[in-house]
Amino acid sequence: MKDCHLINLAGERLLALPSGVLFMERQQALVVSDLHFGKSERNSRRGGPLLPPFETRDTMARLEADIVRTDAKTVVCLGDSFDDTDAGHNLPESDRQWLARLQTGRTWIWVEGNHDPGAMNLGGQHVQEARIGALTLRHIARPGETKEISGHFHPKFTLNARGTRISRRCFVHDDNRVVLPAYGTFTGGMDCLEPELRGLFANDAFAVTTGQEARVFPLPPARSATRPRLRRGSPG
Repeated sequence: MKDCHLINLAGERLLALPSGVLFMERQQALVVSDLHFGKSERNSRRGGPLLPPFETRDTMARLEADIVRTDAKTVVCLGDSFDDTDAGHNLPESDRQWLARLQTGRTWIWVEGNHDPGAMNLGGQHVQEARIGALTLRHIARPGETKEISGHFHPKFTLNARGTRISRRCFVHDDNRVVLPAYGTFTGGMDCLEPELRGLFANDAFAVTTGQEARVFPLPPARSATRPRLRRGSPG
């Protein structure tokens, strides 16, 4: 895949796709984080700002395209797949059937997130964390861990393009871990230079932006060697 960025982590070849998914070549496993299905429904239910109602189907259509492109045999959803547990239970029947079609013929793993801590009757396996090859996949990164893939922070990278500041979703990685961008249509984000996120990585970390093509940017050194405490909340 020509437009992807290769990440070597603990001997595993990981492809960061411009769409925001990570593909584990040897295991033919597609990893995606923070789908936040049902965000529009949850906002409406809780009296928040109204969002266009098509976000779940838009997210699912993009996910299907990535599954087809990679011919993934396993799909791992790294938590916050639903905006809350009620959003999962309230998923329309047409979306449930679409999800079931995507799961047919492949292993599907739901990793527990802070927005969706409980199992739902939507097929697949529900786990706290997953082990694939040499790597551990979980929702929130653990300071000091290595060989880890996670999500949660919705990282974004800000760049200047012809005098205009543009914020793009991004992967962040070093030799120890990868944090994936949020995949959901209406998810917010955290700047990858924020100490809470940047402090998880060594000084030689990189941001890989999403979009039409993956672009790689070295990150400036962390401001402090002290690892920050992680909050349990979600940035989006």
